[in-house]
Amino acid sequence: MKYITEIIIQLPLSEFVKKLDNPDNMKHWQKDLISYRQLKGNPGEEGAQMELIYKMGKRELIMIETILKRNMPHEFHATYDAKDVHNIQKNYFKAIDENTSKWISESEFEFNGIFMKLMAFFMPGIFKKQSLKYLKDFKAFAEQGTSLSQS
Repeated sequence: MKYITEIIIQLPLSEFVKKLDNPDNMKHWQKDLISYRQLKGNPGEEGAQMELIYKMGKRELIMIETILKRNMPHEFHATYDAKDVHNIQKNYFKAIDENTSKWISESEFEFNGIFMKLMAFFMPGIFKKQSLKYLKDFKAFAEQGTSLSQS
């Protein structure tokens, strides 16, 4: 399953990327994130891996991020692996003008388990909706300082 989501952020590209590139900021725009820790490599560099733990309803979701390409401030590509799901995320960042940026996110999902395959088949919109929610929540954090953090 593949789709593209995008959003306009009212910040200069350098400021937008600085906020996005700081892992400590993830808690402000990824509501279900419990914790993260570096597993391998230098944080933010190609080849580095980070473990991300999310609380989704009553269950925990453990995801491994592997950075594939880092060409900041213009692009950042990574994979996200969880049980029965492999997600390839290609993110592109563009300056629209000196105070406005655009984030284009290309998502590709591959599913292994029967449950995830059925979910993707019958409810593909749920994945795009979640991706767009992250973009909107980042926009609120970046532009207005709105935080979803419980701590």
